[in-house]
Amino acid sequence: MPPSLPGLDPAWSRTVETVGQDGRPRRWHVLDSHPAAPPERPTLLCVHGNPTWSYLWRRMFLAAPPGWRVVAPDQLGMGYSDRPATVSRLADRVRELGELTAAMGITGPVVTVAHDWGGIISLGWALEHRGQVEAVVLTNTAVHQPEDSRPPALIRLAHLSALRDLLCVRTPVFLRSATALSWPPLDSRVRAAFAAPYRGAGRRRAIGDFVADIPFAAEDPSHPALAAITSGITGWDVPALLLWGPRDPVFGEQYLRDLRRRLPRADVHRYAGASHLLPEDAPRYAEDVAGWVRELGIGRRTAAAAGEVAPGEGFEPGLVAPAAGEPEPPPVWQGLTDRAASTPDETAIAEVGGARISWAELDRRVRQSAATLAAGGVRPGQRIALLIPPSIELTVAVYAGWRAGAVIVVADKGLGLRGMGRALRGANLDHVVGSAQGLTAAAAMRLPGTRWLAGSRGLVAGIPATGRVLKARTDLVTQPSHSPGSLPEVPGDAEAAVVFTSGATGPAKGVLYLHRQVRAQLDVVRRTYRLTAQDRIVAAFAPFALLGPALGVGSAVPATDVTKPHTLTAAALADAALAIQASAVFASPAALRTVAATAGALDRDQRAALGRVRLLMSAGAPVPVELLRQLEALLPAAQAHTPYGMTEVLPVTDVSLPELEEAGPGDGVCVGRPVPGVEVEISALDALGQDVGKLSDEPGVVGEICVRAAHRKQRYDALWATERASSRDAGWHRTGDVGQLDGDGRLWVQGRRQHLITTPQGLLTPVGLEQRIAAVSGIAAAAVVGIGPAGTQQLVAVVVADRPVPQRRLDARLPGRRRGALAGIELTDAVRSAVDAPVAAVLLVNRLPVDIRHASKVDRTALAGWADKLLAGRA
Repeated sequence: MPPSLPGLDPAWSRTVETVGQDGRPRRWHVLDSHPAAPPERPTLLCVHGNPTWSYLWRRMFLAAPPGWRVVAPDQLGMGYSDRPATVSRLADRVRELGELTAAMGITGPVVTVAHDWGGIISLGWALEHRGQVEAVVLTNTAVHQPEDSRPPALIRLAHLSALRDLLCVRTPVFLRSATALSWPPLDSRVRAAFAAPYRGAGRRRAIGDFVADIPFAAEDPSHPALAAITSGITGWDVPALLLWGPRDPVFGEQYLRDLRRRLPRADVHRYAGASHLLPEDAPRYAEDVAGWVRELGIGRRTAAAAGEVAPGEGFEPGLVAPAAGEPEPPPVWQGLTDRAASTPDETAIAEVGGARISWAELDRRVRQSAATLAAGGVRPGQRIALLIPPSIELTVAVYAGWRAGAVIVVADKGLGLRGMGRALRGANLDHVVGSAQGLTAAAAMRLPGTRWLAGSRGLVAGIPATGRVLKARTDLVTQPSHSPGSLPEVPGDAEAAVVFTSGATGPAKGVLYLHRQVRAQLDVVRRTYRLTAQDRIVAAFAPFALLGPALGVGSAVPATDVTKPHTLTAAALADAALAIQASAVFASPAALRTVAATAGALDRDQRAALGRVRLLMSAGAPVPVELLRQLEALLPAAQAHTPYGMTEVLPVTDVSLPELEEAGPGDGVCVGRPVPGVEVEISALDALGQDVGKLSDEPGVVGEICVRAAHRKQRYDALWATERASSRDAGWHRTGDVGQLDGDGRLWVQGRRQHLITTPQGLLTPVGLEQRIAAVSGIAAAAVVGIGPAGTQQLVAVVVADRPVPQRRLDARLPGRRRGALAGIELTDAVRSAVDAPVAAVLLVNRLPVDIRHASKVDRTALAGWADKLLAGRA
């Protein structure tokens, strides 16, 4: 029996005897939450891999749904179970697990939960017990070696007979390596707990046997059993949950893709930052498994009949699907085809200083490129990553993908190469369409999928994934002669696009939209801003430019670096307006600051072009009233609007400059009233930032902003648990933003929920405090954070001075080489006088950490961690 170990309740441990094929008894060590449970009780059967043991599942025992039994055996030869003299191969281990469950009298509904090599064993057991199996949960495992990749290097090394005995048996190298893969690193006591049953070579023999049994070739002894299990689960419609650590050097993304193909009903959640030992790296996995099981409703009647839960208690409803019977919307590309028919020769897209394309030519290229994609193997529902800079080629690729029935996947350069790679590798790609530079980047990011080279004359398939032939000039690429013919019908409920959040508040999340939701967004934008075929828009925020053809509106993208919004000058904006004779402009606040600052360099023609603009839109971050007033002089005919929204639903609200001036200052940023078709309510929060009560539209209630609209996302992509949390109020999206409605129906945004400050005096929201501090003389920008335990946090202000001020330099740096210092007494007193909450300290930095896409969203989480270390003397 195991000794006292962190997190392990000794009451869970028991032994169970079975009889092996040789007639000899086998003693198993089993963790069992309810040893005296009736046979029909629903059970979570947790199966570990190599070289772990049942200790891996300790959190599952604490999180299990009411009325469920949790059983986690140590496989024979592993953990604290017997060490038989014989070697157990895959088929033996499946049979042995069946003998154990029979001996334990487990006859009720079962959900298997497995990791690593335990995954294939649990699936083998599940196939032999189909009548009991209600669902399967798999974490970082594999059932097949994809043909386009090699087995994991660590496994290949340990598989060599010359090294296997040394690495796996005679020394604990393999064992220690497995627990060293965790991220963040495991506590030393937990690593010691995993090693506890394997002290001495005699206790580690099965670790080597497990590795030796991995079938790499058809002639390996366990290959037939593996092939049978792999074939048996392919297309099986059993509910499945795949939980994945994307940093795993053993089971990479190719194994997850293979599992998703074989288990088409699978829900997926990727835990950003987690590695191979997912149950350790993502401790909340157990609560997510329990929530998923509850939503399936498995075992509900059994548990209720036993009196352990009331009928309906402890089980959560599934997420509500869209209402049936909705009329089929017109296709997303309808605006393009309408303009091609009505005004074929007018300009659809203009590139500043470069090419332009008419509506008729754009429509022709889209249809022909869609036919090329279809002829080259792109099938409806497959995913295409687009790695093309903002251009006519990008627009053609987007609409061609849609017309071919594909799902476009777009991750902008603002995420950085590493962020883009992380996002796209998790998007289950089938194809990559890119410029020469884009396909080179795809090779560097190790993206899967067939390659397509996008040039000014069309698409070419069959580009090697290595990217070594990408020096060809794309302007010489010729379009294969595929007639548009009959392209597939694309229903409104087909998947349309996966786009990514900015990554400003954590790793970028993929957001999936259906065609009907994209169409609904187009309708809202058109109605809200009264866009017609006579309008032409300069889109300084590249994703917005892609909507131009769908809106039937001509567009131009100014010459600027999309990863650096502040590089947009007034001249570049004016040149784009000249190129398209623009009537509307969309740009981020960071871009508009530079535009306002460089307006003095404009010539007469450029000023005239901007003078014809009737509509200015800016979103992505709060837009100061002072900046909008500055822009009035530059765009005198333009009505300034600042829509509020997010990647998951945009727009949500809208406010004009006159409305902002009418609202005046307040506790946060006024973002106006909901646009037509959008509902906004608030989920009230208590002093610790926890939800209390139901959603409310009452004025003055501070809490999380929740949105309901036809154009909200369908779901987060491969983030089941995140989607479950954000959509737990049926039909609503929880934004993560915090704010309140005022008596006139206006919404005020006061910060992010994860940045709330829970002080002894009560809950504080950051934005209003930051506004008041930024207004202090000598301060250019400010952020506030809380440090310390929840409920007793201390308020710390981090400021950027607009001129040299007295300070005490500290040996501390923020990420990005931002130096830190304590503010002098005078500035500190001024900050404390500006707010009505006690400020523990005022820190100076030379700039605040902000996101790349908008250059305005402050990373308060990074600031809080830094400030905490600095003030505790640990910097």
